[in-house]
Order: sequence, then C-alpha cells, then structure tokens
Amino acid sequence: MKFENNKSGNGGVLTLNNEIKEIGRLTYTIFPEDNKLIISFVLVHPEFEGRGMGKYLVEEAIKFSRENKWNVYPHCSYARAVMTRMSDVDDIFLKN
Repeated sequence: MKFENNKSGNGGVLTLNNEIKEIGRLTYTIFPEDNKLIISFVLVHPEFEGRGMGKYLVEEAIKFSRENKWNVYPHCSYARAVMTRMSDVDDIFLKN
C-alpha cells in the first residue's frame, strides 16, 4: 500500500493505493494562519471496507499535520470517531 498526498493551495487529497487501484481517499483543508488542518471527508471504496483502511488514511493525515505543526479538526464524523478512540492525539485534536 502506498499513500499519495496531492496538495493544491490550501487543500488536498490523501489517497491510499495498492499496486492496482485506489483503496480510498481523505480530503482536507489547511488554515495556515490558524495552524489547523480540517479533515473534510474520508472514503474507502466498498471492496476495501472493514479492513481499517479509513483509519490508515486518518493516521496519515495526523502524521502530515504533525510534520507541519498543525492541529487537526475532524469535520468528518468517521475521522472524529477514529480520533476519539486514539490515545496519542490529545496534543493536536481540536474537538470543537
């Protein structure tokens, strides 16, 4: 599996791909003046659901945010649920 970050301006799409096709994607918006990344949407294609692929996308967004010293606001309900269950994100998790 391979992640690809297609950042354009203040937004972007993280994709997770296998050797053949896209597994899923996460869209985000960056507010650099507020040191904030907002996770807008997480999608895992139906044939890959139920295997933790969405969580991998959220973890990759968190990694990207930490590298840039941004906090994360998960607007997407799935991303919010994933981050709520994680114990190592209190330093960057914006809950409201």
